[in-house]
Amino acid sequence: MRSTPSQSAEDYLERIHELIQEKGRARVVDIASSLRVKEASVTSMVQKLGEAGYLNYEKYRGLILTDKGREVARRIQQRHATLSRFFSLMGIAPAAQQSDIEGIEHHLSPETLAMLADLADYFEENPATLKSFLKSRKHGKPRG
Repeated sequence: MRSTPSQSAEDYLERIHELIQEKGRARVVDIASSLRVKEASVTSMVQKLGEAGYLNYEKYRGLILTDKGREVARRIQQRHATLSRFFSLMGIAPAAQQSDIEGIEHHLSPETLAMLADLADYFEENPATLKSFLKSRKHGKPRG
């Protein structure tokens, strides 16, 4: 596995982290169910992630993220949250947000993501400016 995880590996790490947060553990069967993939595919990816140092398997506890794995998972969650916050401010419907985020989150540079976070901060701190922007939109449905 590369020094940075693939998009697929990032999706697995994000889901494993979420399952651990939600249920206290992440099992292959739960990962397969939530990602809608076969357990054999999960097992293969888990082996690769383990070899790359992102996680360990502990008997009776399931998958445990290493510090390296947790760092990647947190970065992915932060990226996801930033995009969701920005799209929410822009009035994008939750279903469209989810689809769009899944489509673009792996392709944004850290610089672009930081700019979107700064822009979201700016609009949150300047609601009149946000309202003015949304009313001025020429494409799409204006909000107001």
